[in-house]
Amino acid sequence: MLSVRGLDVYYGGIHALRGLSLDVSEGEIVTLIGSNGAGKSTTLKTLSGLVRPSAGSITFRGAEIIAERPHRIVARGMSHVPEGRRVFANLTVAENLDLGAYQRRDRAGIREDLARTYHIFPRLEERRSQRAGTLSGGEQQMLAIGRALMSRPRLLLLDEPSLGLAPRVVSSIFTIIREINQAGTTVLLVEQNAHLALEIAHRGYVIETGEIVLTDTGPKLLGNAQVKRAYLGEAA
Repeated sequence: MLSVRGLDVYYGGIHALRGLSLDVSEGEIVTLIGSNGAGKSTTLKTLSGLVRPSAGSITFRGAEIIAERPHRIVARGMSHVPEGRRVFANLTVAENLDLGAYQRRDRAGIREDLARTYHIFPRLEERRSQRAGTLSGGEQQMLAIGRALMSRPRLLLLDEPSLGLAPRVVSSIFTIIREINQAGTTVLLVEQNAHLALEIAHRGYVIETGEIVLTDTGPKLLGNAQVKRAYLGEAA
């Protein structure tokens, strides 16, 4: 579904991504783990067209998208849930979800997806008339994911979905991510909580200073001595 080759990204004189390559196959959950500043969020922003690379190739569902604008990438079937949720605070829950479908014209399909989103996140239906800025952090994260699902993505990019949330809420969010994947949406997940991310991932990549240094299945990375020492807080 997604093939990334030789991606280079600069922020001024900072070389943020260095020849980065990765693949995501249809139906997978793939996670990208690494320390703060390693290039995880930059990778997702580049895939979704928010950051322009200086070199490389991004092929999504058979088409080269490296020069495409973000709204065209969404229309192709890739949707991005940004770090920090970025909900429209002064709009209601329902209005935020409507904006997720702003490029679509299939009214029946939009109603179907709205019903599905409310089924996945019953709390959002209860609060559909409430301003998004008054929701709890966990509810805002649910809204950010729901808004992305309203574009009916084939590939969902998730950036730090557990950030700032209570452990109980985090567990619920990760259960929902797995359910979304089992329902047919492919997921590329960036997550500081490497243990949780690798537990649900089919495959994972480890990024250090903008380069992929290790890749394997989720279970094998969980058992990898280097990963245990650097990212899981365990002795090798």
